[in-house]
Amino acid sequence: MRLLREKEIIILLFALILVHGFEYSEMKCNDCDEQHFCNCSFKHLQHVPEIPLNARGLDLSFNQIESIGMTDLRQYTELKTLNLHKNKLEFIHQEAFNSQAKLEVLDLSFNKLEKLSSCWFQELKSLQHLNLLGNPYTTLGPSPLFRFLVNLRTLRIGSPSLKEVYKNGLGELTHLDEMTVVGSSLKSYENGSFQADRPIGLVSLSLQNLFEKDPELVYKILQDVSHSETELMIRDSNIRTNTSMEPFKASKEGGIRRLKFLNTTTTDEAITNLLMNLDGSPLSYLGLEDVQLIGHGWWQKANNTHYENLHTIYVHNLDIQGFFKFSSMSPLEFLLMYLHKVSIINSMLFVIPRLTTLALLHIEYLDFSQNLLTDMTIQETLFTGLGQLQNLNTLNVSQNSLKSFEVLSGLVANLKKLINLDASHNSFVSMPEKCRWPVTLRFLNLSNTKLLRLTPCLPSSLNVLDLSENDLKSFHQRFPNLTTLILTGNRFFNLPQGGFFPNLETLLIQRNALRMFTKKDLSRFRNLQYLEAGTNNFLCSCEFVFFFRNNVDDLVTLRDGRRNYMCDTPFSLRGDAIDSVRLSVFECHMILAVSTLCAAIMFVLIGIAVTCHKLHIIWYLQMTKAWIQAKRKPTVSRSPGELRYDAFVSYSQHDAEWVEEILVPNLENAQPPFALCLHQRDFRPGRWIVDNIIDSIEKSHRTLFVLSEHFVTSEWCRYELDFSHFRLVDEYNDSAVLILLEPIEKETIPKRFCKLRKFMNSRTYLEWPEDEEKRSEFWSNLKAALSRDQC
Repeated sequence: MRLLREKEIIILLFALILVHGFEYSEMKCNDCDEQHFCNCSFKHLQHVPEIPLNARGLDLSFNQIESIGMTDLRQYTELKTLNLHKNKLEFIHQEAFNSQAKLEVLDLSFNKLEKLSSCWFQELKSLQHLNLLGNPYTTLGPSPLFRFLVNLRTLRIGSPSLKEVYKNGLGELTHLDEMTVVGSSLKSYENGSFQADRPIGLVSLSLQNLFEKDPELVYKILQDVSHSETELMIRDSNIRTNTSMEPFKASKEGGIRRLKFLNTTTTDEAITNLLMNLDGSPLSYLGLEDVQLIGHGWWQKANNTHYENLHTIYVHNLDIQGFFKFSSMSPLEFLLMYLHKVSIINSMLFVIPRLTTLALLHIEYLDFSQNLLTDMTIQETLFTGLGQLQNLNTLNVSQNSLKSFEVLSGLVANLKKLINLDASHNSFVSMPEKCRWPVTLRFLNLSNTKLLRLTPCLPSSLNVLDLSENDLKSFHQRFPNLTTLILTGNRFFNLPQGGFFPNLETLLIQRNALRMFTKKDLSRFRNLQYLEAGTNNFLCSCEFVFFFRNNVDDLVTLRDGRRNYMCDTPFSLRGDAIDSVRLSVFECHMILAVSTLCAAIMFVLIGIAVTCHKLHIIWYLQMTKAWIQAKRKPTVSRSPGELRYDAFVSYSQHDAEWVEEILVPNLENAQPPFALCLHQRDFRPGRWIVDNIIDSIEKSHRTLFVLSEHFVTSEWCRYELDFSHFRLVDEYNDSAVLILLEPIEKETIPKRFCKLRKFMNSRTYLEWPEDEEKRSEFWSNLKAALSRDQC
């Protein structure tokens, strides 16, 4: 039992250590970047963690923090951004932010704060952006909640729980540029609550059904926020009835100029009532984004309204319920005739009747992108037979279903003031050889149009031409005024000829099939300043790498950064930045390197040959070989009776007559006779001559050298002398007998035969006398030298 208790205690202690360690690790967050921004989101934190003291940003979003104490943030005085979005905050100490004098961004959105305190913001003099959305507080005010935020620029307040709004200090904010209010459940609003010290640049109101439930309350809000310098955005709302548009009379009174509806459901009847309520207002911009429109398009009630100041209509993602039952926009002629800019984007627009187009008397800008225009319907939409669209300078028909390049060019040719044309993301595939264009056209976008080939159809008046994301391989048309050419995402193998673009300043040709470009290629562009050619399949040859690393910056500025220029071949360098490539001399100058190496080897060999000749290396090698061969033979101890010859005679062939007619008869016929070994007579036929020499010398008692000038120059005599020299050195004997057939200097004998030279210097040798009277003495001395008794 005692042992069991001890085990339980150990397990309990171990568990406590684990829990403590987990809690300690939870309290730290070190995910901070070089800008000292610490991202501690999604970490299941329940408290403010420990972070570096020099942290400037702290993201604690999507955690489970329930409260912020007085000291939780005290030591982090350098913070400029604090994000507590989506936690479980219920309590914040009144002095929690007192140390955050440098804080500029504070996000407390979507927590559980039921009450807001002005004490939180007392020391936040630098705060510029405050988000209090999505908390369950029900009242805003009446205390001056925001009076201390003297530098506040962005304020987001409200939630579905907000019911009462009182004056709260907004009137003291002199720098407020943007305000977002969510108040779908508002019951009470005190006049002047949202009225700032000066007009707010953008006011966004999310009031949902409040327009229909309590239009009077909405009227009071609009009365406070509407101003000629304020853009009013109505979002996330339902405005379907006539009465729901009545509050906008307050906007008219405030002189509103810009009005936008976002993510809103409305009807043609409500829109008509809106136009009537804003009749005569200075409204210049009307926007509809992500709007669902219900009805049949009956606008007749608004016929007598006046909108001389309405210059811009922006429609994006308009969803018309029962679209094919919807009538023409022609009843809105009173509205269209003053417009300068019209954008209808991604709204399933497939045609605009020519009568409607005829009403666009002052139109300068048309954006019909992301719609359903075809070659047939665009002819109706851009009909100019009655002089329509003569002020149009910008046309965007990108991302439609156009296929005929000839039709499009023919239509825009009649637009005498057209400067910008965007026809990208259509399916032209090809273009005719000749086209008509307005002479005013300067900017043309044909990106993503599936073009395979260019023709002289393109207008030469262009300043900017975008041909990116096609399937082009070459470019041979001259553009004298072009300053910017975009060829990104094609199949060009080389840069286009610079001579075609005398004024080109910017060339974009990334993601093509470029292998390289040279100084000559870039020099052809007279005025090229900026080049973007990264992300190509560059061949990292020595010439290109050297040019890129050392000279390219002298010609152009690589605006896309040098790190985007990487090698594709050779395979060993694939993926390496060209700036980091280091090629060897052999890779860059193969022929020169090989030639130099061969020449060096030849010089070395010649040097070795000369050295061998001067130092007699060959002789030493031959002697070494002979010595090795002799050493490999089994050692045989020969007795004097086993030696076959008394002497082996070594002589030059030029001295053969003296040897055969004088030397041999006198020695072999002597009493007793001497057995001599002569190479011409006694060498075994068919045997290697060197083996014959070695064997004959080994079987002879003496080696008799007949020295003469011819002997010194004879190759075979030198072999015999070589082996005799080896025998003298290795066996330490005196078997050599020298006869000087004719007077020669001792220095004539090669210096490498040091033993023989020493032998000649230390002993006498026999000289063949010219005087016949002295020859008998010569023979006597020779026979005595050859006698075996001398051993």
